[in-house]
Amino acid sequence: MTTSPLLVTGGTGTLGKLLVPLLRDAGCDVRVLSRHSHEPTDGVEYVACDLLKGEGIAAAVDGAETVVHLAGGAKGDDEATRNLMEAAARAGVRHVVYISVIGADRLPLGYFRAKLGAEQAVAASGVPYTTLRAAQFHDLVLNVARTMAKLPVVPIPGGLRFQPVDARDVAARLCELTLAEPAGLVPDLAGPRVYGMAELLRGYLDARGKHRLTLPVRMPGKAGRAYRAAENLTLEGATQGTRTWEDFLKERVTA
Repeated sequence: MTTSPLLVTGGTGTLGKLLVPLLRDAGCDVRVLSRHSHEPTDGVEYVACDLLKGEGIAAAVDGAETVVHLAGGAKGDDEATRNLMEAAARAGVRHVVYISVIGADRLPLGYFRAKLGAEQAVAASGVPYTTLRAAQFHDLVLNVARTMAKLPVVPIPGGLRFQPVDARDVAARLCELTLAEPAGLVPDLAGPRVYGMAELLRGYLDARGKHRLTLPVRMPGKAGRAYRAAENLTLEGATQGTRTWEDFLKERVTA
């Protein structure tokens, strides 16, 4: 067990809010990197930092032997991660744990390319590392379903399948990896079931007691071909979470 502070980037986000208490329960002193400063609470200190601009990183990593990199956004993950890893290498960090996404090396979309670039920055830094690729969180699927359900007729891209995973399962796996030795790229983490887009939406509508007309459509281009080829899935060899989409809806959505 480490006696130095363990730095968590993105510690105030969906995943970070679940992981930080697990690390605290394991006896770790946690330092959370965020865009804004906060008062320390219950063994957690906060440092203000902007990874993309490279501001405040040196102070954030100072004295930390382990860094858990959860922070991410729509753009710039690769650049922000390079900034972090350069500072981590200079500071003598001994283990970086990075959360990526299944399909980072296969899907021809900017978000996935940035995630792959971030993975490469971690691997090339010289700092011992562990990278976990996870499927889309239930929370993200819920937000998409809510948005789609506002339409009177909902377009359903054909051939799109997902294996959403619960953020709590991801947090538990990350906690295990953080407390273990660096392991490089570990097996992907996916949810226990594969769903079509129509099935995910029907589950949400049923949970809300709503009805919508649906319209099958075809997702065009390279992205459509990649999704239809299941490039966003790991059908063999993945570690599986325990909570299904149905379990999540029962907890989060009231009919």
